[in-house]
Amino acid sequence: MFLENKRGLSKILGIGIIVVVLVVAGVIYYTQFMGTAQPATVTAGGASFPYPLISKWTFEYNKLHPMIQITYQSVGSGSGQNGLFAKTFDFAGSDAPLTDSQMAEHPGILHIPETGGGIVVAYNLPGIGSGMNLTADLIAKIFQGNITKWNDPEIAAVNPSLTLPDSDITVIRRSDSSGTTNGFTTYLRNASSVWVLGAGTTVNWPVGVGASGNSGIASTLQQTPGGVGYLEFFYAKNNSIPYANVMNKNGQFVEPTLSSISKALGAAASLLVSDVRAPVVNMPGSDVYPISIFTYILVYKDLSYMDEAKAEAVANFLWWIVHDGQAYSEDLLYPKLPTSIVTIAETNLRQLTYNGRPLL
Repeated sequence: MFLENKRGLSKILGIGIIVVVLVVAGVIYYTQFMGTAQPATVTAGGASFPYPLISKWTFEYNKLHPMIQITYQSVGSGSGQNGLFAKTFDFAGSDAPLTDSQMAEHPGILHIPETGGGIVVAYNLPGIGSGMNLTADLIAKIFQGNITKWNDPEIAAVNPSLTLPDSDITVIRRSDSSGTTNGFTTYLRNASSVWVLGAGTTVNWPVGVGASGNSGIASTLQQTPGGVGYLEFFYAKNNSIPYANVMNKNGQFVEPTLSSISKALGAAASLLVSDVRAPVVNMPGSDVYPISIFTYILVYKDLSYMDEAKAEAVANFLWWIVHDGQAYSEDLLYPKLPTSIVTIAETNLRQLTYNGRPLL
C-alpha cells in the first residue's frame, strides 16, 4: 500500500514538473515574441552617424524576432527628417534635433536619445599619424579657408614636434543635409571666437569639396592627400584615418576615444533632463572630448496612421535599443547611454500610442 501511494505521489510530482516546465516555456515565448508575433516590415532612415550601430541593432533584433524586418537607410539627418515628415519612414535617425519651427510645423514628434559619439577632425598627411593638436579657432580658420597651408605658423605653434608639409589644405565637408555638420558647426559656434558661418545641418561653405554621408567623407579623405574633414569617430577609426587631438574647455588637447567621448556625454546628461534637444558640445571637465554629441530617433507619438502590427514593432524595437541594444555599443566605438538618458528615453517612449492605447 505504501509503495502504491509512493508511486502515485511520484506520478503526480512528475506531472507537476512537466506542467511547470510548459508554463515557464510559455512565459519565455510570450515574453520574447508577444507584441512581435504578427509579421511587420519597418522602414526607417536618416543619420549616417549611428548607421554602423543601427545596422547591428536591426540584425540582432531580427534574430530574436524573425517575423520583424527593419531596414534603415543611411541618407543623412535632413533626408531622414523629411522622410519622417512625409511618413515614408516609420522612424528617422537624426543627429540634429528638430528646431522650434520644425516642431511647430510637424507637431507630435518625439526625440528618443539612442546613442552618442564623437566628431573627429581627420586628415590625410603622408607620414603624419593621429595626434596633431588643433584648437577650435584653428579648426574654424581651416574650414572657413582662412588657413590654407598645413605648415601655417598658427598650426605649427601648437605642434612643435611635428614637421608639417608645405602643402595646400583641401577641406572636405558634407554636401548633404547632415546632423554631423550640425554638431560640428554647433561646436565651432560655441567654442570659437572666429567662426562666422553659423550652425545647422547645412552651411554656406566658402571652400572645400563636398561628400555625402560619413562614409563619403571617409572615402574622399582617403583619396585626397592634404585633405581634412569632419566625421564620426567610428568611420575614422575603422578606416585607419588619422585624426586630431582637440583642445577642450579645460585647455587640454584631448584624443577622441571611447573613454573621452563617454566622459563628455556623462557631463552633458543633466542638460538633456531639462531639454532633450539641448546642445551638449564643448562641455567642461578633465579629459572630456569637446566635439561629442547625442544622436536621436525621431518618431511620431501617435502611430495610428500605420497598421497596428507595425506600430507594435516600432515601439518594441525602440524600447529594445535603449536597453538590451546598448550592449552592442562599445564594440562599435559608441558609448553606452548614461542611466539618466535611458530614463529620458523611457519617459518619451511611453508616450507612444495607437488609437489612444499606450504601446508600451
